Amino acid sequence: MTEHWPYRWDLLFRYRFIEVIALWEGRLTTRHLVETFGIGRQQASKDINTYNREISQGNLIYNATIKGYEPSGTFEPRVSRGLAEEYLQLLANRSELSRTFSALALPRGHTEVLDPPRRTVSPEVLRPLLRAARERQRIEVDYVSLNNPDREGRIIAPHTLVWTGLRWHVRGWCEKNRDFRDFVLSRFRGLPEILGPTDHSVGDDIDWNTTINLDIVPDPRLSPEQQAVIAVDFGMCEGVLHITLRARLLNYLVQLLNINTGTPHDDPRAQQVIIANQEAVADWLI
Repeated sequence: MTEHWPYRWDLLFRYRFIEVIALWEGRLTTRHLVETFGIGRQQASKDINTYNREISQGNLIYNATIKGYEPSGTFEPRVSRGLAEEYLQLLANRSELSRTFSALALPRGHTEVLDPPRRTVSPEVLRPLLRAARERQRIEVDYVSLNNPDREGRIIAPHTLVWTGLRWHVRGWCEKNRDFRDFVLSRFRGLPEILGPTDHSVGDDIDWNTTINLDIVPDPRLSPEQQAVIAVDFGMCEGVLHITLRARLLNYLVQLLNINTGTPHDDPRAQQVIIANQEAVADWLI
């Protein structure tokens, strides 16, 4: 959604929910909104009508047989991207809320979500890091790593929090190394201390601001039939998935996709995909 909408963010969130549920479940009722947002049935009905009249201009059709709204034949996403991940993420969030507020017995959509081990991050550590990033401040921290498991004092200037798909880290200037580095949030110790303004900003981080083009293809050692399966899995076009990303995030993506950029896995089914233009991105690969 690129255009400016004259609606509050909470209303837009409900309109997006309406669109995603209708598209992927094929049936939307006022009960969906009542149970999810804690609003009255009258407000839920108003939200659906406003979405259908002002936002989508006819995306939904009321079907008396199913006692709910279903997507019209001309349905076109307006406040979502029409991706399955948007619906699946709603289910994941609903499962998380159900675990947290078990007494509420929230509907979970016949879904079970694997909850991987979480890395410990305290608010006393995160708050000053966020402030330092927001206000362009230097901050003194104690940090541990596998190379240096004992506490080591660092002065950094953070600029961005990053979720890699596996863990959170903060990207920032490190005065010890005189370079921009990634710091895993769960490895900070003690209480960070704000020191004052920094001369280093996100605009100075070359690797962060460099974008690269990555071509992902099925492992050629797979049979043509197996490669076709992988191509559909990843939504490849003519057997290639083109990805544009920040150079600094390349290695995290490689880890997520289980790609071995050195000696390939013995079994191509374990790796499934490779980087077709590895030489072009070699400068950023570890």
